[in-house]
Amino acid sequence: MHLLLNILYLGLIVAVSPYLVWAAFFHGKYREGFAAKFLGKVKIRQGDKTCIWLHAVSVGEVNLLQTLIDQLRVQYSDVEFYITTTTKTGHTLACKKYSDCTVDYCPLDFSWAVNNAYRRIRPNMVILAELELWPNLIRSAHQFDATICVVNGRLSEKSFRGYQRLSFLMRPLLQQLDLIAVQDPVYAERFQNLGAKNVEVTGSLKFDGAETSRNNPFTVKLKKLAQLSDTDVVFLAGSTQSGEEEAALETFSALTQQHPELRLILVPRHPERFDEVAQLLDQSPHAWQRRSNLEADGPDLNSKILLVDTIGELGAWWGTAQIAFVGGSLGTRGGQNMIEPSAYGGAVCFGPKTRNFRDVVQLLLSHDAAVVVQDSNELKVFVENCLESVRFRQDLGNKAAQIVLTQLGATKKTVDLLQKHLPMRDLSRKAA
Repeated sequence: MHLLLNILYLGLIVAVSPYLVWAAFFHGKYREGFAAKFLGKVKIRQGDKTCIWLHAVSVGEVNLLQTLIDQLRVQYSDVEFYITTTTKTGHTLACKKYSDCTVDYCPLDFSWAVNNAYRRIRPNMVILAELELWPNLIRSAHQFDATICVVNGRLSEKSFRGYQRLSFLMRPLLQQLDLIAVQDPVYAERFQNLGAKNVEVTGSLKFDGAETSRNNPFTVKLKKLAQLSDTDVVFLAGSTQSGEEEAALETFSALTQQHPELRLILVPRHPERFDEVAQLLDQSPHAWQRRSNLEADGPDLNSKILLVDTIGELGAWWGTAQIAFVGGSLGTRGGQNMIEPSAYGGAVCFGPKTRNFRDVVQLLLSHDAAVVVQDSNELKVFVENCLESVRFRQDLGNKAAQIVLTQLGATKKTVDLLQKHLPMRDLSRKAA
């Protein structure tokens, strides 16, 4: 099985190698962490403390781990945390966010890379965030005396149907997981139908990780840095993809004369698009400023548009916004996290393409706590309604904030389950 998987992975890499070379050359992707990814040469963990290896694919999953790590530290003060990511942006954020932990890139699922990583990390437990079902990574856990668990698990209808076709492979793989802690009963049923045994419903960790106070120190700092006043009404378009910044800018252009209190903040999802969005803003008649220049240059008092060209700050910037558009939802990406702006009590809207957050969207819409906009014109109408009617804006935001409050508690449930699978062993294995 290991040999067949290795051959399959090599074939896939050869097939997509032209794209990988193009992305590495023009966008700087995939250059870092080669030895860790292909050879498993991650940083060697020193000492013999109990170790939890947490794997988070990218930025969203890295942020997701915060409350889990905090709670585990309360329960186990002497445990080491080793964090791996797949993407460069995720790695950058993890290094910044978890500076007291060891951070590296996760090995690709080649048997030699995975096994080498296990020898160097020597984990007692491996925690996979959301849905990272890599066969060699899972199968090797017990071989190296580690338990392996999925937290905040989710399984979309599309993925479920795909895995059903491979049930002869998925059933034995899922049964090797010591725990699958999922977000809701629908996901639990899908995992069980695929043959998983150790499935528990905990709720979503994303709700616990959301900041609910606009007066948190980070948001207060950013608001002061950008010199946003209490009379400003901030319209923030966050986690945007191509075309969505243009829609937000068109909305701002159409409404700013009639509503001089309106401010626009743009936060593109991917760092490689910062310059592309900057060019779009250069072509507009409006003064604008980069977030990265605020400390050095100070805010431009003539500018009502801010481009956030930094990583890991979106969660705090949402706290400055009264009106929120959650990106990745008008295009093909499938939506981004709408919990954060909802938790602050912002008036939240998003496009119709939100498959990645279907359960959250359904919850918000069923309580009239968010609005779906089909296109740029409906986005303009939504923002205009929020500007014209403070009551409409505040009612929508209050409902969203209340929904988030009712969903809290997933972290405690997850940690209680993980405790049953984390033996505090006396480690004697040596790093390779």
